[in-house]
Amino acid sequence: MTHHVLQRRIETPLGPLTAARSATGLSGLWFDGQKHHPGALAVPEDDGSDPVLSATATALAAYFSGKPFDMPPLDPAGTVFQREVWQALLSIVPGTPDTYGHLAERLGRAQAARALGAAVGRNPISILIPCHRVVGADGSLTGYAGGLDRKQALLALEGCTA
Repeated sequence: MTHHVLQRRIETPLGPLTAARSATGLSGLWFDGQKHHPGALAVPEDDGSDPVLSATATALAAYFSGKPFDMPPLDPAGTVFQREVWQALLSIVPGTPDTYGHLAERLGRAQAARALGAAVGRNPISILIPCHRVVGADGSLTGYAGGLDRKQALLALEGCTA
């Protein structure tokens, strides 16, 4: 059961992304071949006029240029816990990665670092919900669904030398 209604391909310096929207906001943003990519979406291609997908493309262009941007409306599908984790990711400041353990503590779920890690890995909106800003306790670049090379590139773009 999908809640995607429209899609658009967006080119980025790290490879093309498929953006999908629901009736209310951006519901997915995936690199080709990334882990948990839903595969080909059985929804129409945007003709370039959709405001949510256009706002997403504009936000990504600004992000990769190092400029501030307005976040498009977000509507990721997930469990209550997953959505809570994804919301917390939005508060991680660029250039200052957080650890899984600290994020779990911040959410009042110190014992749930593993479940939190799984939720971070299932984030359906790459880059804009910044799961790439979560690192291991020792600062290591642990898994990233889009690939560790992309995680490293995103962190470097944000001024982090981890």
